[in-house]
Amino acid sequence: MPAPIRLRELIRTIRTARTQAEEREMIQKECAAIRSSFREEDNTYRCRNVAKLLYMHMLGYPAHFGQLECLKLIASQKFTDKRIGYLGAMLLLDERQDVHLLMTNCIKNDLNHSTQYVQGLALCTLGCMGSSEMCRDLAGEVEKLLKTSNSYLRKKAALCAVHVIRKVPELMEMFLPATKNLLNEKNHGVLHTSVVLLTEMCERSPDMLAHFRKVSLVPQLVRILKNLIMSGYSPEHDVSGISDPFLQVRILRLLRILGRNDDDSSEAMNDILAQVATNTETSKNVGNAILYETVLTIMDIKSESGLRVLAINILGRFLLNNDKNIRYVALTSLLKTVQTDHNAVQRHRSTIVDCLKDLDVSIKRRAMELSFALVNGNNVRGMMKELLYFLDSCEPEFKADCASGIFLAAEKYAPSKRWHIDTIMRVLTTAGSYVRDDAVPNLIQLITNSVEMHAYTVQRLYKAILGDYSQQPLVQVASWCIGEYGDLLVSGQCEEEPPIQVTEDEVLDILESVLISNMSASVTRGYALTAIMKLSTRFTCTVNRVKKVVSVYSSSIDVELQQRAVEYNALFKKYDHMRPALLERMPVMEKVTTNGPTEIVQSNGETESAVLETKPPPSGLQPVSQANDLLDLLGGSDLTSVIPTAPTSKPASAGGELLDLLGDLNLTGSPVSAPVPQIAQPLFLLDGLPSQPLFSDIAAGIPSITAYNKNGLKIDFTFERSNTNPSVTVITIQASNSTELDMTDFVFQAAVPKTFQLQLLSPSSSVIPAFNSGTITQVIKVLNPQKQQLRMRIKLTYNHKGSAVQDLAEVNNFPPQSWQ
Repeated sequence: MPAPIRLRELIRTIRTARTQAEEREMIQKECAAIRSSFREEDNTYRCRNVAKLLYMHMLGYPAHFGQLECLKLIASQKFTDKRIGYLGAMLLLDERQDVHLLMTNCIKNDLNHSTQYVQGLALCTLGCMGSSEMCRDLAGEVEKLLKTSNSYLRKKAALCAVHVIRKVPELMEMFLPATKNLLNEKNHGVLHTSVVLLTEMCERSPDMLAHFRKVSLVPQLVRILKNLIMSGYSPEHDVSGISDPFLQVRILRLLRILGRNDDDSSEAMNDILAQVATNTETSKNVGNAILYETVLTIMDIKSESGLRVLAINILGRFLLNNDKNIRYVALTSLLKTVQTDHNAVQRHRSTIVDCLKDLDVSIKRRAMELSFALVNGNNVRGMMKELLYFLDSCEPEFKADCASGIFLAAEKYAPSKRWHIDTIMRVLTTAGSYVRDDAVPNLIQLITNSVEMHAYTVQRLYKAILGDYSQQPLVQVASWCIGEYGDLLVSGQCEEEPPIQVTEDEVLDILESVLISNMSASVTRGYALTAIMKLSTRFTCTVNRVKKVVSVYSSSIDVELQQRAVEYNALFKKYDHMRPALLERMPVMEKVTTNGPTEIVQSNGETESAVLETKPPPSGLQPVSQANDLLDLLGGSDLTSVIPTAPTSKPASAGGELLDLLGDLNLTGSPVSAPVPQIAQPLFLLDGLPSQPLFSDIAAGIPSITAYNKNGLKIDFTFERSNTNPSVTVITIQASNSTELDMTDFVFQAAVPKTFQLQLLSPSSSVIPAFNSGTITQVIKVLNPQKQQLRMRIKLTYNHKGSAVQDLAEVNNFPPQSWQ
């Protein structure tokens, strides 16, 4: 049989192929020749054939038929054969294949070989693909080589020991005696691999970590690091003017582990960290890598305040670097430290704000998140100005998060109500289509409570929507405000800015334009029609025009508009004496939660129209079948899930005849005395404008509890009791996220025993921001007629770090005031 071609010739031939098909043909032809050679047990050219087979494997072609040939080469006495055999084993074999167990005896013999290079091959192979069984059998030989005086073998044995510890952690103590003298070695390769081994042991075993702290490992590492910094030029280890940066980075990582939550170890490394931070050259990327590891170490240990300020200043310098990766790393690190070192990060505020103008979207997003984290009462005006500029020019994918962040910051740090209203209106004007669903009711609540700003607000909103209905949330708020405070707009009572001259007909023209505009959504038209109806009591000269508009929409194809118009027509025809009382100005609303929808918000700011509706609300209770599904989901036999609650008693109203009005309208065609369906009304009919407070004063005395705290997700419960029904407890959940990544698609579910009834309202969002920068709120109403001790089972589902998370928990520590 002729001699097979050499590897070099095969590579040259394959590279001449012009098409993929031609290359495959060459490979198949050569594979056939190699198979024939293997079948003939050709020992002369086995090494050459396996080498060619490995090259084909690297190109992506199947080479599994060469596995046993690799074992034959390993068993050979020739070094060249062993080298190719071990290389083939590392590429073609892994621990999932039983064939690799046949190598165990060969590797053991080679570990005790008289030639260090053969021993090195065996160590590399075991450290690369050794299974747990092989590691148990050969750990003794590795430990012996770790104690040898040969630095070539010691560095390979240290890396092999790392693999053994990862596969069989209980063998860790076997290598402990050998680690005593590893850091006294002068060879940098041994030092590097030794630090890697010590790091692995400290990360995997708290006992090992405590042991190394006791044996004064930190001073040894400090000495090595100091020698690296102070040593002169060494061509063997120099990289861009820095002595062995790879070893420096590894030592800094190990120091970070040893100094975490340990005062003595942190104190011992403070000086050397300061030296590294001040003496490292920053003109090259190598120096920046060392500085970044130094910063991480300083922030993770119990370091001095001056050292932490130095670390943050280094990150500030990173923000001025031309390399985008370095700027991104700096912003991410500052975002992690802003909660603990807020004032030090504030010094770099202008540089951070400049990063909002960066072309890179990743840097832009990190800069936006960090900017929101830097907002406080002292800089809120300047920061909001910059963030509003950013909102004007940023990409669409940023607008929703930016608008949400501005809303939260304005609510928390607003210097005045006028500034607060102006800021939110600016956001709605700029990015109204991207704001959260609760932005409209929250702004309406803010405007309602700012009594002295009513004239100013309605004038600003009126001018904002003149001829432009593209931003639907803005049009909804403007329609609501014009309906509420249209009389102030016409009378020109605005003192904050020059009043405008507007007639009643001009105001109605705007609202009618909203009704007929193709850009208006169904919800927006509902706002506009209700506003027109309200103006029938605010204006004196246009009542007949209002009647005509309302009557036109009594036959609208939009069922929602049609129902409103029919009800409003009934007010004009049958109950005109009650119309002023029903459409009177909204009272001051009080928010139930600090960061989410309120109880008043559930009516979407349109109390008068909601009073007249007899259909169940859009966010109504779940059907009983869904409740049973949740029972099966939660696995409870004695639990009841989201259950329709009974209708409420007659609410007080300004007209005093509210229930008669609803009964006489008889929109469904059923008899007046027909019973109300069980799910027709939620537990609290907030739209009925009750004359007494919804929640009792004893709510302030009910302590809050932490219902869940795991994996960075924390859920707190706060409680309130209803005055309209003392058996009802209103629980507000607040979910926060302390990890570095957002939790998305968050869903909270709850179930209670069958003696209770439970209603879940919609959450404020489905995304929990990272670093506790925001919360999700959701309201739970629990009916407890028998005043029994409250118990609850909760189910949480969300996505975090690219994977779905699901967890169940029991909540049994409710305070007695919440259910007695």
